[in-house]
Amino acid sequence: MAKPVTANPWQSLRRLTAARIALGRSGVSQPTAQQLAFQLAHAQARDAVHRELDPQALAVSLSDACGLACVSLHSAAAGRPVYLQRPDLGRQLDAPSRAALAAPADGYDLALVVADGLSALAIEQNAAPVLRALMPRLAADAWRVAPIAIVRQGRVAVGDEVAHLLGAKAVAVLIGERPGLSSPDSLGIYLTWAPRPGLSDASRNCISNVRAAGLGHTAAAHKLHYLLTEARRRQLSGVALKDESADGRASLQPTQRNFLL
Repeated sequence: MAKPVTANPWQSLRRLTAARIALGRSGVSQPTAQQLAFQLAHAQARDAVHRELDPQALAVSLSDACGLACVSLHSAAAGRPVYLQRPDLGRQLDAPSRAALAAPADGYDLALVVADGLSALAIEQNAAPVLRALMPRLAADAWRVAPIAIVRQGRVAVGDEVAHLLGAKAVAVLIGERPGLSSPDSLGIYLTWAPRPGLSDASRNCISNVRAAGLGHTAAAHKLHYLLTEARRRQLSGVALKDESADGRASLQPTQRNFLL
């Protein structure tokens, strides 16, 4: 009797990637198990997008991890439906949040902003471990770090306004990335030197796919510390600042380089 699922000859490659490859077939269709797995992953991604962040629980987690106070803020997007339909409102603070921020006379070296973005799940699982690994490195270099700003319904650029109001020289925004069909819990980190409202993405450096099954928390903290150190030394960030750390170079050995580079 014929087997219900015809195996794909590339099936052995599946152990090397979480991507949906070599799924096999049943007749001319996908196997039922693979179709159900796809539907589950799609539902998990949708749930991650609509999940509400608990700022009180997150503040406790972050304070325990970093020893810093937290301030709860909100973007100009009043709720999740508005946030998803009006990205521009997620890039700016609402009036009460702006009034809650004040810069000390000498400002700060670094503002840390934690925003739900498109996956509160990513923040809940990854923000505290990354900052726990980062803080000793910052302390060793005498960075003056502002209280952690937790922003609900926030986009990446909201960090520029937060840092500008706090008088910070740099900002690192930890934000939930758009969920993929195998990664509903992926965290992104965006670094900007001399942040101010109106900057474009060309002014930022990005560290992406921070999660247990992607870039680990310690490795992400190492990259962020390196980029912060170089941004402070060179007084710049974005397209002019490259990851030339040991880890960054190791990921592009000569045998692995794209022949077009």
